[in-house]
Amino acid sequence: MTVWIILGVAAFIVLGCIFTYNKLVSLRLKAKNAWAQIDVQLKRRYDLIPNLVETCKGYLKHERETLEKVVQARNMATQVKGAQAQAQANNMLTDTLKSLFAVVENYPDLKANQNMMALQGELASTENKIGSVRSFYNDTVTTYNTQLQSFPIHLIAGLFKFMPEEFFQTAGSEERQAPKVAF
Repeated sequence: MTVWIILGVAAFIVLGCIFTYNKLVSLRLKAKNAWAQIDVQLKRRYDLIPNLVETCKGYLKHERETLEKVVQARNMATQVKGAQAQAQANNMLTDTLKSLFAVVENYPDLKANQNMMALQGELASTENKIGSVRSFYNDTVTTYNTQLQSFPIHLIAGLFKFMPEEFFQTAGSEERQAPKVAF
């Protein structure tokens, strides 16, 4: 009789470990998928920026430095890896876009240009999507990281070297506001 109790307890522990491991794997994959969704929207943003710069070039001949800063910030943002580095690079990109849009305000013909209006709409849509996928990513990371720190899951997570994921955060209060893209 005691043998069956011992086997039952051992089976319960083994099944609990298997269930917990599979749950952590599932949560980690959800976090990676959520990160991939951020990556998709950031790529869309990066793809729109060269079109925006080209549309502005003819009008902003005297504002070359602003355009170069936008291109440089975009290129830097496409090179970085990791949530924190990606967030910082995109904050810089957002700041340079704000500068560009401030300059564009001084060019009424450019503000009325059909290409510029279409790009503005696409960029606004992309910014909204980026905000949504950032939120989804951070929610997913919260769930995953909470499970990693919960007992007894913490023991199994440590045994199999599950590591917490980073949150996608903005650096300061200015970056927490969506860029103004109205023309």
